[in-house]
Amino acid sequence: MDKRGRGGLDRRSLLFSGAALGGGALVAGCTSNKSPDDSSGNLNAAAKAGTDNDKPGKQVTIGFSAPAADHGWMAAISKNASAQAKQYSDVHLEVVEGTNDVNAQISQVQTLIGKKVDILVILPFDGKALTAVAQQAMDAGIPVVNVDRVFDTPLAYRTWIGGDNFGMGLNAGLYIGKTLKAKGVSKPVIGEIAGIDNLELTKQRSAGLKKGLAKYGFTVGIRQAADFTADSGQQVMSNVLQARSHLDAVWNHDDDQGIGVEAAIKQAGRSEFFMVGGAGSKHVMQEIKADNSVVKATVVYPSNMSASAIRLARLMAQHKAIGDLVGQDLPSSVTLYSATVTKDNVDQYLPGAFS
Repeated sequence: MDKRGRGGLDRRSLLFSGAALGGGALVAGCTSNKSPDDSSGNLNAAAKAGTDNDKPGKQVTIGFSAPAADHGWMAAISKNASAQAKQYSDVHLEVVEGTNDVNAQISQVQTLIGKKVDILVILPFDGKALTAVAQQAMDAGIPVVNVDRVFDTPLAYRTWIGGDNFGMGLNAGLYIGKTLKAKGVSKPVIGEIAGIDNLELTKQRSAGLKKGLAKYGFTVGIRQAADFTADSGQQVMSNVLQARSHLDAVWNHDDDQGIGVEAAIKQAGRSEFFMVGGAGSKHVMQEIKADNSVVKATVVYPSNMSASAIRLARLMAQHKAIGDLVGQDLPSSVTLYSATVTKDNVDQYLPGAFS
């Protein structure tokens, strides 16, 4: 993950759903260190709703490059892109091996440029480091769809699509605030288990939480940062539980580290509060559905962005516009919504979740 983290554009970017691209898209996403082997439901949920844009057109070759699939969210990114490309008889997806070696990814993108693909879809391991080669593609007349980790300059991409980190925090805060108000809690103790503090995405998520809670006159009572891992989540949550004998609500930034957070809660035998997750893993959604733990909601960070990126790339290469928008040109940025998943709507999102 580069230091700018996932995303990087502000919320003025177009809030967008996969349906506007010509059909529904895959739903939900998370970071997880578990095997993605049971993600077939996520892949089979690839967009199928028909529009004129889905009719076969000009044959296009899309080059795709992403980091190594070394955790669930990134594995889903690569698999969702491939699954989406298979929906079209007029698309050939040229995939290079995922890598966390910046120089290797640069070399792979240069190879795709040399093959003269029609368009590139790139999720850079490091947005800053990959900016020059992406701009090289643009200068060569190959449009670039930049996924999530944003390049340093708009000169390096035609369209950016990614998640909404501020929106994750905002919606977590709004859910927590509304729930506590409904419970009649006037001075709640709210905990925040953040991710890596020096990442921009963590700062954005925390800022969003603060904004959401402020609507109800609430603030975070205790905040500690973890490392987006289960081990760090368990250690940090243990510290929080020791520091506070009573909590009313907790927001954990990431469902992967949330496995450790939950372990610490069970070990301490605490259940007086409710917890909201972040990203939308299958595990957390099953917890929400079962309704037998402190986990009552999660806010998604969609892995469907890669499927939507493939759709955008195909439309761009075929000189088509988005059917539900007026005008001939595709948007320059697309920010995916971070939906709040609760017991009331979990069945809608669970089929697209992954481990």
